[in-house]
Amino acid sequence: MNDVALACIVAVAGCVQWLTGMGFALVAVPALVLLIGPADGVLLANCGAGLVSCAGLVGGWGRVRLRAMLPFVAASVCTVPVGTWARARLPEPVLMVVLGLLVCLAVGLVARGLRLPALGGTGGALAAGGAGGFMNAAAGVGGPPMSLYGVNAGWSMREFVPNAQFYGVVVNVVSVAAGGLPDLTPRAWAVAGSALAAGALAGRCLAGRVPDRGVRRMVLGLAVMGGAVAVAKGLWGL
Repeated sequence: MNDVALACIVAVAGCVQWLTGMGFALVAVPALVLLIGPADGVLLANCGAGLVSCAGLVGGWGRVRLRAMLPFVAASVCTVPVGTWARARLPEPVLMVVLGLLVCLAVGLVARGLRLPALGGTGGALAAGGAGGFMNAAAGVGGPPMSLYGVNAGWSMREFVPNAQFYGVVVNVVSVAAGGLPDLTPRAWAVAGSALAAGALAGRCLAGRVPDRGVRRMVLGLAVMGGAVAVAKGLWGL
C-alpha cells in the first residue's frame, strides 16, 4: 500500500468533511476502492467520516434539528443491514462498477440541486434516510440523500452542516458496527489516523474563508473523476 497516497486521500477527504458536513466518502471512496479494495475502502470511509462528524458536532449540537432528523436517521439505521448484505455478496468487479455508478449518479443529482416535493415532511425524511443508510453501508456514499433533503428543506450551509454531522455520526457508527473495521496494518492505521487529524484541522482553519461554491465544486469534481475510474477498473475486471 502506498502510504503517501493513503495519507493524501484521507487528509483531503477529512478537510472536505469538516467544511461541508459531508463529502468524505464522495472524495475518498473511489480512490480508496482502487488503493485497498472495495470492502476495506468503504469501511475506512465510514470510520473517517464518522470521526470527523463527531468532532465537528461538538460545537454545532445546538443547531441540530432533532424533529426533522430523527425520522431521517431512524430510516437510515434500518437500511444499513441491507446495504451491508449487498456489499458482502457482490463480486469485487461488480461492486466497483456499482460503487462508481452510485457516486456518479449522486454527484449528478447533487450538482443539479434537484428539488423534489416528495422529499418534504416526515415521508420525505424516511425515504431519503432509507436511501442514505443503504448507500452508506453498500458504497460508503450516504451523503447525497442528506444533501438532497437539505436542499429541498431550504437549509442554509450554516443550518445544513450540523445536521449532516449528526446524521454522519449515527449512520457511520451503525455501518461500522454492521460491517466491522477495515483490515489494515498498524502502520496503515497510523497513517490514516494522522492524515485524518491533519485534514480535519485544515478544514477547521479554512471554515468561513473558502466560498461555499468553491468547496462544492471541488468535492463534486474529485468525486466524479474517482467514480469514473472505479467504473472503468471494474469493467476491466469483469
